[in-house]
Parts: sequence; C-alpha cells; structure tokens
Amino acid sequence: MKIITEICCGSFYDAKMAQLGGAKRIELNSSLHLGGITPSLGSLILSKKQTDLKVICMVRPRGAGFLYLEEDMETMFLDAELLMQNGADGIAFGFLTKDNEIDMVSTKKMVDIITKYNGEVVFHRAFDCVNDPIKSCEELISLGIHRILTSGLEDKAINGTPVLANLQTQFGDKVEFLMGSGVNATNTKTLVSLTGINQVHSSCKEWLEDSTTSANGVSYSYFNGTNNYDVVSKELSEKLVNACEELVK
Repeated sequence: MKIITEICCGSFYDAKMAQLGGAKRIELNSSLHLGGITPSLGSLILSKKQTDLKVICMVRPRGAGFLYLEEDMETMFLDAELLMQNGADGIAFGFLTKDNEIDMVSTKKMVDIITKYNGEVVFHRAFDCVNDPIKSCEELISLGIHRILTSGLEDKAINGTPVLANLQTQFGDKVEFLMGSGVNATNTKTLVSLTGINQVHSSCKEWLEDSTTSANGVSYSYFNGTNNYDVVSKELSEKLVNACEELVK
C-alpha cells in the first residue's frame, strides 16, 4: 500500500522545502498560525512554476470557525475561481451551518466551481466539528467530495484512530481520507496500521527568526513573545516521506 504524504505549507518557501524533502503534494495556505487561510496568487504561481508539486489550495477567508457571512462566501467562491484559473490542482474548504451540520448548498456550489476546472475537491477539518461523522460523510460523498481531511473528530489524529478506522471501513471505497493534526515521522506507522488510511498530512514545522519583530517597545510576535515565525522544515519533511516509504518496503 503506497502512503501519500501531503505537507501543509504557508508560503512559496515552504513549498520549496517540502519538495526538497521529497513530498509530491502540498496544501498551500497563508497564516498557518490561524489554522491556514487562503494563499496569495503569487505563492501559488511560483509554487507551480518552480516545483513539480501537486498544489491543493486552501480557501478560507479568516480564522475561527466555518460559519461564514454572505460576504465571506462571495469572496471564497471568487478566490476558488482565481486559484483554479492560475494552476491550482484542487481546493480545500469547509462550510458548516450554525448547528454544526454540513452546509449542503454552499458546499455544492464550491464543488461545482472546482470540478469545472477538473480539480480535486477536499473538505478540510471543518469535518472534525460536525455532530455526526457518518451522516456528514454520506452527505459529502453525495455532493462529490473527493477527499476528507480529518483527525477523527479529536484534537490529534492519534486520539481519533477509532473514528478514522470506522470511516475508512465504511466509506474508503467511495472517498479518500487524509489524516491530519499531530502527524509526524514517529507516529505515521501507528496511524496507518490502526486506521488503514494511506494518506497523511503534516506541517513539518520549524521556526526561523526575524529580528525586526520587536523594537522600541512595539511587538508583532505571535509565538510566545519571540521573534520567530513558522516555516516548513526540509529535514522534517524528508523524515516523514522516508517513514512513509518504509511502510511499503
């Protein structure tokens, strides 16, 4: 069983590091410290021009949850069009109702936009906030979702393995599952073994320093008051890819 590795990237730099680490697919975002929001067109265009990665773009206009204002949704649909027109291989998104159910109408509209460009349709970890994963999975399949990114309705995928395994058993022949949250080179073997899912998603994060983050009593820090910002680590990406390759030997 081939294991597919997807690296969660926040920039063109991250995409380059992911490729150098051996990854073949990324989820391209910006502002990963907010959980990932829509990337710039520049980062997408450069990632497609200067790497051979499959690039799935996040469409998410802000942090917090997945109940959007009408203005948010208008922006998301336009962003999806622009990203697909500029080379994205697919879109990751998620719409929920105020009752934590799948927003069927908005989801169908986004599916239609993505499939118009023959893109991959990914429902992201908004899925981990639903009330009933079985019902929600059935609904997403009916709408034409290709892949669901999930931690099994837990904070970390390693804690959600019973739900992940159940989803794979019931629906693995109808939709792809991608395990995310807390996934790394040390626990991938356990996750795959316990769930039967052959796709993993990881940020492979390290920190770089920007000395201009704080000066004159003014601070723009978002990580524990330090001058650091998060990037993808080539070394951690390589370790994850190698761990996944070891599983098929």
